[in-house]
Amino acid sequence: MTRILLLGGTTEATMLARLLAEAGVDGIFSYAGRTDKPMAQPLPTRVGGFGGVVGLVDYLRAERITHVVDATHPFAAQMSTHAVAACTESGVALAGLERPGWPQGEGDRWTHVADMSGAVAALPSDGARVFLAIGKQNLADFAAKPANFYLLRLVDPPTDPLPLPNAEAVIARGPFDMASDRQLLEHHAITHIVAKNSGGSGARAKLDAARALGLPVILIDRPHVPPRRVLDRPEAVMAWLDHSADLGV
Repeated sequence: MTRILLLGGTTEATMLARLLAEAGVDGIFSYAGRTDKPMAQPLPTRVGGFGGVVGLVDYLRAERITHVVDATHPFAAQMSTHAVAACTESGVALAGLERPGWPQGEGDRWTHVADMSGAVAALPSDGARVFLAIGKQNLADFAAKPANFYLLRLVDPPTDPLPLPNAEAVIARGPFDMASDRQLLEHHAITHIVAKNSGGSGARAKLDAARALGLPVILIDRPHVPPRRVLDRPEAVMAWLDHSADLGV
């Protein structure tokens, strides 16, 4: 009998959860617990980590999971790496649901960097007004250039003081549109944008607004994840699950 563990946190994960629920597939939706009020899902839901590879293996066996779908954020490399290792050890089928990255188009002024330290290095040392669209996990890295102004967009209000001396946070949950993002950039006189190449339509608006305004974007490339089956649409995952069930795996 098929039993799914869906590692969520993306729009695509929510779309897949709805398809699974509508099809009557037995599944569990797992949130990492990064946000205070995660979106409700149509599947039984758990929140929190597993305790590394060993803990995930134990969970897969205890819950009799037959398939894992990793639909975490493209930058959740540790969780994705743990999923590959745990599924290999436990013999559980694994697929990544991964949206394509954003392609650069005409008029885009993008600088690609490998990681956060590269993004910090690519910024001016002072005087820049930076839209830091990277979430809340790596904000402290940019304290290395404290003479810049940083505009943050967070899902939840910060519970601790911001780790940057000259920063302002706006609280909002996507999807966003180009008109409102352009207004945000103009209102704060933004000169640079730092973003992760997470892909998808819900967060692309800031890049379209940057193109319209002629602003430079420092785009952080996706981290490495060990080889695995990768599917790009929830419907493709459903087809994979149906095929697996037909084969009895």
